Amino acid sequence: MHKVGMLDLKAEYELIRDDVQAVVETVLESQQHINGPAVAEFETEMADRLGVKHAIAVSSGTDSLLCSMMALDIGYVDEVILPSFTFFATAGSVARLGATPVFVDIDSATFNIDPASIEQAITERTRAIIVVHLFGQCADMDVIRDLATHNGLALIEDAAQAIGATYRGQQIGSWGDTACLSFYPTKNLGGFGEGGMILANDEDLAALVRQLRNHGESERYIHQRVGGNFRLDTMKAAILRVKLQNLDEFTRRRRHNAALYNKLLDDSVVTAPYVPEHHEPVYHQYSLLCDRRDDLQEFLQRHGIATGVYYAVPLHLQKCFASLAYKPGALPVTEQTCANILSLPCHPMLADNDIHYVVSRIHEFYGITKPGDRGSGKAIEKTAKT
Repeated sequence: MHKVGMLDLKAEYELIRDDVQAVVETVLESQQHINGPAVAEFETEMADRLGVKHAIAVSSGTDSLLCSMMALDIGYVDEVILPSFTFFATAGSVARLGATPVFVDIDSATFNIDPASIEQAITERTRAIIVVHLFGQCADMDVIRDLATHNGLALIEDAAQAIGATYRGQQIGSWGDTACLSFYPTKNLGGFGEGGMILANDEDLAALVRQLRNHGESERYIHQRVGGNFRLDTMKAAILRVKLQNLDEFTRRRRHNAALYNKLLDDSVVTAPYVPEHHEPVYHQYSLLCDRRDDLQEFLQRHGIATGVYYAVPLHLQKCFASLAYKPGALPVTEQTCANILSLPCHPMLADNDIHYVVSRIHEFYGITKPGDRGSGKAIEKTAKT
C-alpha cells in the first residue's frame, strides 16, 4: 500500500544528520547548556531574516505568548480579543494571566480572524488583539493594525505556524508590538524539542521580555519584577541554526506541493485554500473544506494517507471556557469550519507522486474519474546546506 504521512521528520533529519551531530558535540564540549553562544547567534540570524530589531529565544511557543502578554502588563480585568479557531495555547495563555479571552469569528475564505468581528468586540476593558496567522496564511495586518492603533490596543501576532510568510511584501512577525514563534518539532522550522521566540521592534519592550524570560532578573539575583524560566537551551538553539539553513528550500517545496494540489483537485467537491492578493503563505497545513469530512478522513486512512483535523472543537465551546457562556451558534463561521476542515500532507519530503495518489483517492471517494491522477515525481533530493 502506498503510504503518505503528515510528516517525515526522519527523512528531514537524514539531510542534516552530520551537521546536527557536529553542533551537538560542540555544545557538549563547551558545557554551556544555558545562554551559550548559539542562543545569541540564533537570535541575530532570526532578527535579520524576519526584518525585526529584536528576536528573543524562549522555551516554547506557548511561553512566547505568555511572556509577551506579561511584558505588555496584561492581567486581571483585561480583555484580549482572539479567534476561536486556533490552537489552545493562544487562549490558554490569556486565561493563565487572569485576563478574559474574547472569542471572535473568522473569515470563511482564509480561516483567519475577521477584522469586522474584532471591531464589534472592542470594549473599554479590551487591552490587546491576538492575530493568529493560521496554517501559514497571513491575516489582514494593515486593517487590523489600524484598528489596534486607533483604539490604543496592543497587537500580538501568533505566528507559530507562519514563519517566512509575507503580507504586502512585509514579513509576518514584523507587524505587531510582539510576534510569537514556535519551534515545536512539527512546525515549518521545527526543533528537537520545545522552543519558541518573541519578535519586537521596541527597545524597551524587548529589554523587558529578556528580563522576564529569566525570572525577571535585571542583574544577577536582583529582581524588579516576577518573570519565569522561559530560556531556550543552547543545544536547541544550535540545532535550530542548522535547520534554519534549509528553511527557504523547505518553504519552496511546501509552496510547490500546494500548487500541485490546487492544480489537481476538483473544486466541485472540495474547497482548496484561498490565497488573497498580496498574501504569500507558507502552508504549515494544506487545509480543505469538504463535505462528509469524517467519512473522507476514514477512507483516506484505509488507503494509507494520513490527514489532520485542525480543529474539531472551537475554543469558545471548550469545557474549560464554559464560564464565558458562549453557546453553539455564537460564531457560525468558526463552527461550520470546524465541521468541514481537513488538512492533507504538505510537508517538504513529499514526492509529486504522493500528491497525485492523495488526490486520486479523494476523487475516488467522491466518484470522480480524472486522467493522470496517480502521476509521478521525485522526492526532495539530499541538498541540505552545509
